[in-house]
Amino acid sequence: MPRLGLVPLAALVLSLAPVSAQKYQLRSAPAREILTLVDGNSPAVVREGRFSYFTSTGMEPVVLRGADQFSLSGPTGVVVEPRDHYPIWIESVWLDGGGTLYGWYHHEDFSVCGPGIAVPQIGAVVSYDGGDHFQDLGLVLASGGPPDCHAGNALFAGGHGDFSVILDRDSRYFYFLFTNYAGPLAEQGVAIARLKFEDRHRPAGAAFKYFNGMWSEPGLGGRVSPIFPARVNWRDSGTDSFWGPAIHWNSYLESYVVLLNRACCAPRWPQEGIYISANADLADPAGWLSPSRLMSAAEIGYGPGYYPQVLGLGPGETDTLAGQTVRLYIHGRSFWELTFLPPGPDDNGVPEEPPPPTEPQPSESIRAIRRPPAPSTIPIASPAIGKPAPLRSDR
Repeated sequence: MPRLGLVPLAALVLSLAPVSAQKYQLRSAPAREILTLVDGNSPAVVREGRFSYFTSTGMEPVVLRGADQFSLSGPTGVVVEPRDHYPIWIESVWLDGGGTLYGWYHHEDFSVCGPGIAVPQIGAVVSYDGGDHFQDLGLVLASGGPPDCHAGNALFAGGHGDFSVILDRDSRYFYFLFTNYAGPLAEQGVAIARLKFEDRHRPAGAAFKYFNGMWSEPGLGGRVSPIFPARVNWRDSGTDSFWGPAIHWNSYLESYVVLLNRACCAPRWPQEGIYISANADLADPAGWLSPSRLMSAAEIGYGPGYYPQVLGLGPGETDTLAGQTVRLYIHGRSFWELTFLPPGPDDNGVPEEPPPPTEPQPSESIRAIRRPPAPSTIPIASPAIGKPAPLRSDR
């Protein structure tokens, strides 16, 4: 993951994306910032009525807790044992009905090429105390492609990482949407793998990647067919690729929605923009729609502008479960609400304005911050749904 410091806010300018059967509305909302360093996808869970938000910097992961996303306190350090896969970033979690918390992490292995360039891998953890302590269950996804220690991106020599995980609606499989930085160009970009629900306790070696129309390639070492292919090789200094997918089930749309970063087309992964896609069936990787740009880098208004994700606003909603209106966070800061709207009689018309966003009260770990001026509303398309060291890298 790119690891850069934040730069001052710029003016927010929102733009139109192509309109199809489904509209999205993005507008300014009371600005908030998570008051700890956010470095990667930051998962959330609701347990016993308390909202927990996990984030990581490669050192010790942390958790912030409160009644909801607007009343968090902390952070408190999270312990992962054994420490075989540090540096570590916990990027997805799932809570079962008995209170056991499963999680998945991004690990960067610097033993292959030496300091400065890593090979990322994806592993699993489990917690029996709500996320204060995790047990490492081992690696789940790793690339079989040979590392390139002289890769032009200067950060990753290959590998799999920058991902999110979601359980399908039938509770049959956990699906991993991850970034493949390795192998031939035809296999690079955002790929997908899955793990049987019953294998969650012993996931090492149990996941399978999607390749050439089948879920047949082993998670450790297998090949992939990307669902969002890279345009320019990650070995090049000017790669052009989607990366860092953040997926959620949208109960209003009854579809899976994913947000994506796009690195283009210069050294050190500059953010070109944030994109959105959707698919009603995770078992059909060909069902993902071509991503539409939700925001350009200029429209984000600050840098580096990585790690887009939603947090739902309804009871029990998190980063992987959300309804019609969500908060959009980018690098731990939120200036926006994203509302999913039904198709209107005129796809080119402006949808009815939803009610104004509520003004949550900040706590010690989330504060109001300066936001872009003047709320803006845009319809955005979709077919009815077709870091400074020791951060991940100093990109």
